[in-house]
Amino acid sequence: MRGYFGIGSEGLSKAHNLGVILRTGHAFGASFAFTIGSQLEDKDVRQTDTSGSASHLPYYRWPEFDPTRFPEGCVLVGVELTDDAVSLPSFRHPLNAAYILGPEKGSLSQPVQDACAHIVKIPTAFCLNVGLAAALTLYDRSILFGGHAPRPLVQRKRGYSGVKKTTGIGKNG
Repeated sequence: MRGYFGIGSEGLSKAHNLGVILRTGHAFGASFAFTIGSQLEDKDVRQTDTSGSASHLPYYRWPEFDPTRFPEGCVLVGVELTDDAVSLPSFRHPLNAAYILGPEKGSLSQPVQDACAHIVKIPTAFCLNVGLAAALTLYDRSILFGGHAPRPLVQRKRGYSGVKKTTGIGKNG
């Protein structure tokens, strides 16, 4: 995958959600993870972060938001369900980015939203679980930067090779 990215959240209150975000970030190749204003116990987070991400990527716990903590050239992308947010399937991810998700019961603070170069939303009727939102956002990024083959114009049936099998007997022979 090209570029780098970090994943994190502001104001998380549930350790299992942080564990899912860390595991998801690790699985998709995040360069770092972070929380802003969260006080969660490591032992509780490890129950859902079964990949042991703490051994594989830097994790920063910041008591308050400060945009100067992010690497130079890192574009901040808020993931939030707002009226003016860009729909995720239409969003062109920056090469170097930090994705900031809101808390479980609330929204990204106004200072965080103001600091973000982009606000994106997952096009659903209502908010999703923050861990699921992280996974969908990083999956979308991996489609763009992951070096995957383009999708075919026609989907073939499973097990169909496109070659007609012949038996060597009768009409097929």
